[in-house]
Amino acid sequence: MLSFAQATARILTVFGGMIRNEGNFLKRVFDLVVAAIGLVVLSPLLLAAVLVVRLTSQGPGIFSQIRVGRDGKPFRCHKLRTMYVDTPSVPTHDVKASQVTKAGRFLRRTKFDELPQLWNVLKGEMSFVGPRPCLPSQTELIEERLKRDVLALRPGITGISQIRGIDMSTPALLAESDADYLEKQSLAFDLRVLFRTFLGSGSGDRIRR
Repeated sequence: MLSFAQATARILTVFGGMIRNEGNFLKRVFDLVVAAIGLVVLSPLLLAAVLVVRLTSQGPGIFSQIRVGRDGKPFRCHKLRTMYVDTPSVPTHDVKASQVTKAGRFLRRTKFDELPQLWNVLKGEMSFVGPRPCLPSQTELIEERLKRDVLALRPGITGISQIRGIDMSTPALLAESDADYLEKQSLAFDLRVLFRTFLGSGSGDRIRR
């Protein structure tokens, strides 16, 4: 027979799980609703951006790349192409500024290049807020995230690491910051991260000059 302390501990564990599940449910509902509205409302802007990208440099308007997703599963992440087509597939911090197109500089600065990821959010491959998805070749970062259970999260269009100015050049530090989000995540916290992102906080994922 369970003692009072053991019974109380179990009740708190179950209650805590219910709160977390409810938070995850609300987060997913928010992602679905906002991504769907965003795709409808911003589709003219997205089409215009695709046209500008294609007219100003050779190659497709949308750039798709395999990234590491939730539970380590690969998925195809979509962005507006901001680099020349012969740019190697490397992490952003290893890309040279000269490899970014003129239109790409504007798109990256305004974060318009992330608009196609609304489709990833709608499909459930990404969330608005979470750890930024890395390349399969970034094994050190993947291992650091595995240690901290960060891969249990959906990757995000933005995250607290980005607004803190932490990029993928420091895998352990980035994973620690992502793990901090794992502990703090809630819809209210996500809204704060999104607000700070729109205000231009941080320098994570930016091309180094």
